Amino acid sequence: MDRTIVMIHGMWGTPHVWRHWRGLLEARGWQVLAPALRHHDAPPLKPPAALGAVSLLDYLADLQAELGRLPHKPVIIGHSMGGLLTQMLAARQACRAAVLLCPAPPAGVFALHPTVVRAFLRIQFRRGWWKRPHRASYKEAMYGTFNTCTDRLECDREYGHFVHEAGRVLLEIGYPFLDRRHAARVDPAAVTCPLLVIGAGEDRLTPPSVVRKIARRYAGAEHREFADQGHWVLGQPGWREVATYAADWLDRLPPASADSVADGDPADA
Repeated sequence: MDRTIVMIHGMWGTPHVWRHWRGLLEARGWQVLAPALRHHDAPPLKPPAALGAVSLLDYLADLQAELGRLPHKPVIIGHSMGGLLTQMLAARQACRAAVLLCPAPPAGVFALHPTVVRAFLRIQFRRGWWKRPHRASYKEAMYGTFNTCTDRLECDREYGHFVHEAGRVLLEIGYPFLDRRHAARVDPAAVTCPLLVIGAGEDRLTPPSVVRKIARRYAGAEHREFADQGHWVLGQPGWREVATYAADWLDRLPPASADSVADGDPADA
């Protein structure tokens, strides 16, 4: 049985965010790959100018190319924006199973919750924000991403690794009705692989009500909500419980079938 996991980080993230989960999963016999999304290997405070105009579709194309080089379709785990990219990949039959951690919503799921608006309001007051790189301020990160992280030193260290994100991507996720290319669109009928959707009761960036709507879109999806967790299920106190639940679910998956060879050019959904 192929035991390869590809982990996709979220907005402002890098592969560094997976360090806790990666160790736990590797100890359970999984081979873990954690690619950096385009331009997310740049220094935290020096974003490439080209980043601002990068689209979800660019991230998707890069990931499809990477997955196409694997001998078998992997399991994919995505957090936040990475959870939306995971939905997009699943709809293109690029994985044999997927785990969505506090996922960003696809087009069609209303997500302009007051806490979400507050978290991104300052960024959207900048001139031309939809085509410029952006990075959460420390105050915004503590409000939106780390609101239930009681280990302040851990949160401070993690914030130090935050990089810039594409303004174009923020528009595609937050205002899909303004996006002519419909980058955030996912056909729920095209998602046929086993799917675990994990939400957090205190999440301010992808509120639990939004995550429940996402889970209901996909036939047969399993949904689990951790009431006392916030968005940072990757490293705050309690992360191990979340990761162990996901790992146990993955271990119950049926063996990979003979037709689970990765397709270098998955059909568009």
